[in-house]
Amino acid sequence: MTRIAPQTLTFTSDGTTCEAWHFAAEHDGLATDAGRPVVVMAHGLGGTRDSGLEPFARGFAAAGLDVLLFDYRGFGGSGGSPRQTVSLEGQLTDYRAAMTAAAALPDVDPDRIVLWGVSLAGGHVLRAAADRADVAAVVALVPMVDGVAAAVHAKATHSTSELLRATGRGIRGRVAARAGRGPVMIPVVARPGEVGALTLPGALEDYLSIAGPTWRNEIAADVALELGSRKPLAAAARVACPLLVQIADFDQSAPPHAAAKAAFKGRAEVRHYPCDHFDVFEGKPWHGPALTHAVSFLTRHLTPAAAPDAAREAVDA
Repeated sequence: MTRIAPQTLTFTSDGTTCEAWHFAAEHDGLATDAGRPVVVMAHGLGGTRDSGLEPFARGFAAAGLDVLLFDYRGFGGSGGSPRQTVSLEGQLTDYRAAMTAAAALPDVDPDRIVLWGVSLAGGHVLRAAADRADVAAVVALVPMVDGVAAAVHAKATHSTSELLRATGRGIRGRVAARAGRGPVMIPVVARPGEVGALTLPGALEDYLSIAGPTWRNEIAADVALELGSRKPLAAAARVACPLLVQIADFDQSAPPHAAAKAAFKGRAEVRHYPCDHFDVFEGKPWHGPALTHAVSFLTRHLTPAAAPDAAREAVDA
């Protein structure tokens, strides 16, 4: 079967043009008179929309949901400067702008927005959904929800010298940026013992296995300082819609105990997988279960009450 290419579109976030793919739902099994539900998706740390997320997007489209998969400002096909620099507040603004763009898509129900995020974006979706009546469901996959907990978690897998070098680079990068000299860059992923944002054994190979053509293995070095200043799990208690938290029990990158705490605060449905952070992507053993559970969760909560059997049969097919 020939796959239909997604439509490329743009939207504006705080004056910056962001680029996205629109995957149209493959059937109307989840539609109401107001339209179909729509999933808004983005990647984690330093990721781009062409890096391992398309299989998830196509799975949701096959289940009857429209999907808007976007790049943050400064990454991939989106505009914005400086490039390859993580701003948690900026990315949250981009999520909210993407929600507005998704709600305006043809045949979409603007009051049934679904937020999906992996890793760092798993924290973004909690904050983006908080106190919103138009968000119908949230899925947080191996979410990074507590910067301080992540720093403590890193001590178990990194030497003190590695952590000090990374912190030093981050401080120099922050000083350089504030002085107008531009960011200091480090690799997103590197081998153990090298300087990088992610240097766990196998992380480089895992990331390269999903990397798309727009992905670049560099990121502003002050990312560690940026991450340490945020705790999105606190927003979980303000998410009123159904919430699914998918936890990798042996996650060396995003602390699983912090994800479990966020799930408890958000009264979430929880799925556990006996794997590490990247083992939920296509080509890894736990990708299929993670996608199946997310589709099942969304189908249960978004199937119109008048036609549950027809929708479930379409999803099963």
